[in-house]
Amino acid sequence: MPITVDEYKIGQLYMIAKHSAEQSQKGEGVEVVENRPHSDPVHGDGQFTEKRIYISSKLPGWLKSFVPRIFYVTEKAWNYYPFTVTEYSCSFIPKFSVNILTKYENNNGSTDNCLEASEETLEARKVDFVDIAMDACAPHHYKESEDLANFKSTKTSRGPLQEGWREDTQPIMCSYKLVDVKFDMMYLMQARIEEFVHKSIREILLVGHRQAFAWIDEWFGMSLQDVRDYENRMQEETNEKVKMAGSAPPTPQPLEEEAGGSAYGTPASTPTSPTGSGGSQKRGWFSWPSQDKSQDKH
Repeated sequence: MPITVDEYKIGQLYMIAKHSAEQSQKGEGVEVVENRPHSDPVHGDGQFTEKRIYISSKLPGWLKSFVPRIFYVTEKAWNYYPFTVTEYSCSFIPKFSVNILTKYENNNGSTDNCLEASEETLEARKVDFVDIAMDACAPHHYKESEDLANFKSTKTSRGPLQEGWREDTQPIMCSYKLVDVKFDMMYLMQARIEEFVHKSIREILLVGHRQAFAWIDEWFGMSLQDVRDYENRMQEETNEKVKMAGSAPPTPQPLEEEAGGSAYGTPASTPTSPTGSGGSQKRGWFSWPSQDKSQDKH
């Protein structure tokens, strides 16, 4: 992205809060269950958030018949910016989980092993560079105002982003993600759900990071306190939208400081590299087109 890591700390929080509010309609969306400071002996002080993402209407028809009427994904995130750990689990699939390690650096994706993955992971991974300007999002997510090939920031004069922009744009930063998917279910269903997960996660991250830059004139110049106030206000509104339709359990815990995590919600105890055994596994940096470990950069 054509911003710095320090700038993205504000832009990320703003984007997550606004994106969540936009997605929270008709009793679906993102409910904040917990948001509190968290300290880790290795990574220091950070922020823990837990969210429930209600997405029943967004599921494909072939999958809806297998899930309960009220379906949600639980997201837990430990944010030690510029490093974060995010974990996802499903309300009705006990053996399904997604673990994502993220680190942000001021470069164009040139670091080969940003998250210090093991040799085993490096041998199996598949790298996918996600270009927020040149990669097309799904038609229903496209907005002309968020088309980065045409967008120019009024406040920073950055943009538009043309072919080859990653080679000479300054400032520039990259979000590195190492993704581990575990899933153990009957074979035929497993293959279809894994494909659906890969496509969905890539699309969510692509759209979210496009928006982070497309909305730069809205958040640029905000202080951390400004964006925390905005975040709390948006989270209260989205919680109320979800609760009004009866989808969510009552009375989430009070909001406190900065949230972290994914682009769809926001995206875990001691934040070491997630581990587990059994089931199908995939690791990656930012998109997930492959059947094995993959590494995504954006």
